[in-house]
Amino acid sequence: RISRRKEETMKLIIAATLAASVAAFAPAKVAQTSTALNAFENELGAQVPLGFYDPLGLVADGNQANFDRLRYVEIKHGRVAMLAIAGYLTTLAGVRLPGNISYDGTQFSDIPAGFGALSKIPDAGLFQLFAFIGFLEVFVMKDSANGAAPGAFVGDFRNGALDFGWDTFDEETKFSKRAIELNQGRAAMMGILALMVHEKLGVSLIPGGVLP
Repeated sequence: RISRRKEETMKLIIAATLAASVAAFAPAKVAQTSTALNAFENELGAQVPLGFYDPLGLVADGNQANFDRLRYVEIKHGRVAMLAIAGYLTTLAGVRLPGNISYDGTQFSDIPAGFGALSKIPDAGLFQLFAFIGFLEVFVMKDSANGAAPGAFVGDFRNGALDFGWDTFDEETKFSKRAIELNQGRAAMMGILALMVHEKLGVSLIPGGVLP
């Protein structure tokens, strides 16, 4: 009987401890979520219908520096994805540069679209591509590249050289255009992923059932 009473007592103690732990941590979680919502609900990208959407809680602590870093990565990946979509569809339509791609006589027209291009482009050509991408990543695609002052916003790669009339827009127009770019980039990331996956599956997403 004594042993049974001790067992029941221990169960009650454990249950009480767990309940106290839950009570202790629950308010903190709610507070963190509330902090993040208050901090970022008016940020670029927090748009209808989802508003500020962070299901993984990556910025649940309200850290602005972390948010800016993630936004920088999102914008950059979105821009790359938009270029990838444009390149994929252009080459799939049969558009090629004239002339040879290498000294062995391989022509641009010999390079297929899609994943097949990777096995057909000469090694020297692939090296040039990756070297150029690395150069852009390290020296150009930065908010303060080439000693220029930091950009006016996250993802501002003008570097004090390119403007294209941006500074002639009012703040509302600038915010709208940045939101459009962000949404286009998000759609492009999903789009190029879908094109690559379906190409490997042998199922075309292009009207007419075209595959590379």
